[in-house]
Amino acid sequence: MYNHVVVSQFTDDEIDRIFHALADATRRDIVTRVLRQEESISQLARRYDMSFAAVQKHVAVLAGAALVVKQRNGREQLVHGNPEVLRKAARLLDEYERVWRRRADAIADILSEEDT
Repeated sequence: MYNHVVVSQFTDDEIDRIFHALADATRRDIVTRVLRQEESISQLARRYDMSFAAVQKHVAVLAGAALVVKQRNGREQLVHGNPEVLRKAARLLDEYERVWRRRADAIADILSEEDT
């Protein structure tokens, strides 16, 4: 039953892409920034001590995970966050927590039976 809930929200590949993208501090910072306010890749690149191409690659990883959306505006690419994917990821983590809590409760029940 549990696997069905997880699979209905995301495929395994989607889950892997999301958590791989969020595993990097720079990418998490980019997501935070573009959730607050849309920024161009050029604006983002000025914020980090790395090349424009490196920031562009970070944005591409985030876009591949659907955590951000890129839109062309003339010569610039604007980036904005996709809160719906973050909400789905949060629901997935909530489901993992529910599974863990059920298991912890089952262990507690077994231990309390042994005490009686």
